[in-house]
Amino acid sequence: MTQTPNIPPLIESDEREYRDSGVPSTVAIAGHPVHPLLVTFPIAFLSAVLFTDLGYWLTRDLFWARASIWLIGAGIVTGLVAAVTGMMDFLKIDRVRQHNAGWIHMIGNVTALGISLINLGLRWGDPTKVIIPTGMILSLIVATLLAVTGWYGAELIYRHKVAVIGYGPKERP
Repeated sequence: MTQTPNIPPLIESDEREYRDSGVPSTVAIAGHPVHPLLVTFPIAFLSAVLFTDLGYWLTRDLFWARASIWLIGAGIVTGLVAAVTGMMDFLKIDRVRQHNAGWIHMIGNVTALGISLINLGLRWGDPTKVIIPTGMILSLIVATLLAVTGWYGAELIYRHKVAVIGYGPKERP
């Protein structure tokens, strides 16, 4: 005879949520959600700007200033692509809008892209002019925002089980 292990009350109350298979992403390729893949690019590009700005501050080498501009540009472009897929899930999946994590994730990422656009605009004519201190401060704010919004994005996936799967070919509504 098999005995059921003692399950603590907190875990027992969450058992139904734990067994929840999740909500499919509305943007998927071959059953794989696209948004979690795409966000890695703007996070990497826009977070790296803080380090290239630091490289410029320490060396005064124009290479680092130019690298920052390229990283900001690449971060904005890939961030817009990731934003489109994320916004499709945000608008079409009720569970995303029902949790503060969804709102914080969306508003924080839109803010990070907006600040990055400002950062790029300030550097456009002369990439070295605003790095110290304005560019570095903006880069630090963006990197911090992305850390926070990344945390809430993971909260949506792992705790609230949003976009953990994509639609299969026969499951699309």
